Amino acid sequence: MAGGWVASELVPGRAGPGGRWASLLAVGRAFHAALRDVPRPDLLDRRVHPWAVADRVAWQEENVTLRGEAGRVLAELRAVPAPRGEPDQLVHGDLTGNVLYHRGSPPAVIDFSPYWRPVRYAEAIVVADALLYHDAGFDLVDALGAEGPRWLARALTFRLVAAALLTGEPDPREVARFAALARALS
Repeated sequence: MAGGWVASELVPGRAGPGGRWASLLAVGRAFHAALRDVPRPDLLDRRVHPWAVADRVAWQEENVTLRGEAGRVLAELRAVPAPRGEPDQLVHGDLTGNVLYHRGSPPAVIDFSPYWRPVRYAEAIVVADALLYHDAGFDLVDALGAEGPRWLARALTFRLVAAALLTGEPDPREVARFAALARALS
């Protein structure tokens, strides 16, 4: 960065998972393994944008009030116990649409959205996106391991709160998708 400008290399490829969930999760694992020893960036403490607030709500470090059905779904998701015992590290919290695939090249991770959370949380956000917006089957939750539903509850909370903060009130059809997934977790 110089004088407020940033330059980056143009990387060929098409964004989005296109149904490549196993590949996307593997790319995320490799990316996060490379970040394992990176110290916690100070900038994370200063963020107040909707995604940062939603992340803190997902981990019960902050509270928000959502109205109507969104509020009921949020309460249901927050009632799911926290997953146990994985260490926090620097993770990409928005991998789903930010991995480029191009024939003959390795996948490229772009548009880094940093969070200080367990790797499995970043994976759960991918799974939540797959279920909410890409018609993936619920069996994808198995990729998160034995505590998959607990991880998914955190990721769904993150996405629900971010949607509410960004739009003022999420679309009722979107809230219905969150509600169906929340019920599936119980």
